[in-house]
Amino acid sequence: MANSRVITHPMSRRQILKGGAALGLGSAAALSLRPSWANPWGQTNVYSKGVEEGPEVSLAIRRESILIDGKEARPISINGTSPGPMIRLKEGQDAVLRVTNLLDEPTSIHWHGLILPPGMDGVPGVSFPGIAPGETFTYRFPVRQNGTYWYHSHSGLQEQLGHAGPLIIDAAGREPFRYDREHVLLLTDWTFEDPMSVFRNLKTAEGYYNFQERTIADFFADVREEGFAATAEMRGMWAKMRMSSRDIADVTGSTYTYLLNGHSPEENWTALFQAGERVRLRVINGSAMSYFDVRIPGLKMTVVAADGQPVQPVPVDEFRIGVAETYDVLVAPEDDTAYTIFAEAMDRSGYARATLAPREGMAAEIPERRKIADRGMEAMGAHGMGSMEGMDHSGMGGSDMQGMDHSGMGGSDMQGMDHSGMNGSDMQGMDHANMQGMSGEENRMNANGMLAAGAAQPGSRYDQAGIGIDPGERRMLVYRDLKAFTPWPDRREPERELELHLTGNMERYMWSFDGKKFSEVTGPIHFNKDERLRLILINDTMMEHPIHLHGMWMELENGQGELIPRKHTLNVKPGERVSALITADAEGSWAFHCHLLYHMDAGMFRVVKVS
Repeated sequence: MANSRVITHPMSRRQILKGGAALGLGSAAALSLRPSWANPWGQTNVYSKGVEEGPEVSLAIRRESILIDGKEARPISINGTSPGPMIRLKEGQDAVLRVTNLLDEPTSIHWHGLILPPGMDGVPGVSFPGIAPGETFTYRFPVRQNGTYWYHSHSGLQEQLGHAGPLIIDAAGREPFRYDREHVLLLTDWTFEDPMSVFRNLKTAEGYYNFQERTIADFFADVREEGFAATAEMRGMWAKMRMSSRDIADVTGSTYTYLLNGHSPEENWTALFQAGERVRLRVINGSAMSYFDVRIPGLKMTVVAADGQPVQPVPVDEFRIGVAETYDVLVAPEDDTAYTIFAEAMDRSGYARATLAPREGMAAEIPERRKIADRGMEAMGAHGMGSMEGMDHSGMGGSDMQGMDHSGMGGSDMQGMDHSGMNGSDMQGMDHANMQGMSGEENRMNANGMLAAGAAQPGSRYDQAGIGIDPGERRMLVYRDLKAFTPWPDRREPERELELHLTGNMERYMWSFDGKKFSEVTGPIHFNKDERLRLILINDTMMEHPIHLHGMWMELENGQGELIPRKHTLNVKPGERVSALITADAEGSWAFHCHLLYHMDAGMFRVVKVS
């Protein structure tokens, strides 16, 4: 492991040494000095799964017995830990990462959010063949960015088995904000079930993991609040569509244990600070299926980066983090007391928890849990309620509007559409009564008859955090708040628009783009090399979808003009229409998919070819 160093935590030292021995590494490599970025007074649990630092790193992947939430489990480990160790690189270096597969099946590592050559992206069947059992694959690429990222398997359902870890890239120059110490907070969801069993259960019974359905007591409570007529009408609507208003998450706390840095809430992972310090928290949602609402009662957080990219500071009390997103926040605890880092699952079926404290062994109160929310009419979003009447919902599965037949909307037909002549009033025949946040300045057209670059799309809801959030309760981060620290160098207007629908059928658990799952499409989505294009995503389902494009940035058009933020993953709420600008400067084939693991495996996956 030339030029690399490892920092260990007392609870994981044995496991890290075990992983190093498998590669023929001596103890000197595993027990070298703490890296310079760690805190100045001896803390060793910056990330309690160990750290692999330097331009050259060796990783060994295997299955082994590790305690999770006090129970023996058989996750996939990386250098003896699960989740895997933190990898730390530096902007401007050439990274060399040697990955040895000690599993009895192929594996891979995708470096999520990194801009790199397509052969190094780590998606089997798209950019490389995968890593066969017993083989070592060496990833080599220039590190051209900095910030908070992560890595994970792109082979089968291995990500659900703990095959993931944080990836931190230190900036070559001074960052636009200052801090005294940092902690990495990796959120994951663990199930003791076999992931293939989870997938079969989802395909067998809609709502299999939903134990929070409405009861007769809920009905009478709604009658007291809304009146009998309104309650009956709403219940009738959901029944007609064969949908549940409480289908918030496909997989829930009924099988998941929510972990923070691999630790359950009861294990209370602790991050240390000294009063008066400014602390940077690098929050990564590395879960397979779970959205989290993150807050630290008693502390204001200032968001300073999103998906690794610096943004202008936003003070918040809480933020929702979609699967695969990352947020960096600064906190400044003044008191010699403990604070709870509370990450509540969006469906309220559980939570991850850690403690921010001046000393080990301290704990703070866990905040009161919120009740599960019901999906209301706002979830219909861009569909417009007038268009619901007369629709045949007989094929619609439990939690979505995905029974709509999109078979005639094949991906290949959609991708070649020229929208340059479309104006705001005739895009998809949408109901624009719900064009929230669209000011007269934003709703302007460019010379091609399209919305000008940076303007928010009609049908977007960037000023809303999403279901289950009361905007009057506390200051919540919304996409509208995100403003890039500096403009993106490519200031060209988009030359064309590409529109894709997010589709699916919950009852049969099939997920797709434009009504076709990946196994049914005949070819890739084509981007022209170096073109400037607008990608429009329309969510025809009643579920949130975190959409991830490999190899290129997506610039979220949230109404911030030339300062729209760069992201690698976009959360698209039910019924919402969002758009992003893309500079197609990465020649090759790239994965494009929903980052809900079981959605991707069920077909919500495409290949983008830049040529």
